[in-house]
Amino acid sequence: MFIQNFICFLSFGITDAVDILLVAVILYLAYNLVKGTSAVNIFIGLAFIYFAYIIIKAFDLRLLSSIIGKFVNVGVIAVMIVFQQEIRKFLLYIGSNEFLRNKNWKNIFKRSFVNNSDKEIYLNIEAVVEACFNMSETKTGALIIIARKSDLKFFINTGDLLDSGLTSRMLENIFFKNSPLHDGAVIIQDNRILAARCVLPVTEKENFPANYGMRHRAAVGITENTDALAISVSEQTGAVSFTMHSEITPNINKQTLTFLLEKNLKQLN
Repeated sequence: MFIQNFICFLSFGITDAVDILLVAVILYLAYNLVKGTSAVNIFIGLAFIYFAYIIIKAFDLRLLSSIIGKFVNVGVIAVMIVFQQEIRKFLLYIGSNEFLRNKNWKNIFKRSFVNNSDKEIYLNIEAVVEACFNMSETKTGALIIIARKSDLKFFINTGDLLDSGLTSRMLENIFFKNSPLHDGAVIIQDNRILAARCVLPVTEKENFPANYGMRHRAAVGITENTDALAISVSEQTGAVSFTMHSEITPNINKQTLTFLLEKNLKQLN
């Protein structure tokens, strides 16, 4: 019985090769969708369980196969619950005019297979730091998001697209109290200000400190779901804070902010 199942498992044809290739492409694109977010470890865990289930069934380990099969049978529901935000983003993108107008399909796969693990992200740190502490002196509230690996396209589309060069004056003008763009977050990617007045998710932590406002809640919220960096300037106190992986470093000076940005933009592993 074992030998027969093992021989059947080894039978391999062109149809099987196409099937495996299609599944591999789907899994890779799905991984890129959640890469850099807190859901990536769950994705890898679910994939590992499913492949283990296939191997266990091939070796006809009935008891173990039955136990793991219970998890696999409810896997679709689990995926929908765990990845509800990512699925929502994907469906919104598929249904948008942007998806229908997209002519650069090759770029999707080209970007996917480019290795960015050792790429240093260039950012005009001096301009960002100068703008933050100029706004700190005048107690101008600000929230600046710096993209790294995670795709922030969904959040960029919630604001007003700018695609502007990054300068301290530009940042200060955006967050000027009488500016129509000051309310919301600015998202910076590839050393350019891509959008302003962006809407971000806020953290739902029950023990969130009461002395922090909505800008800090949004800074923690975006860094919970992505690997982005967030800099917030308090409108009440003028204090500058740095947030990464949902952890806030409050009341920092110019030197500390410069060090944190340089450190976390050099190598992304």
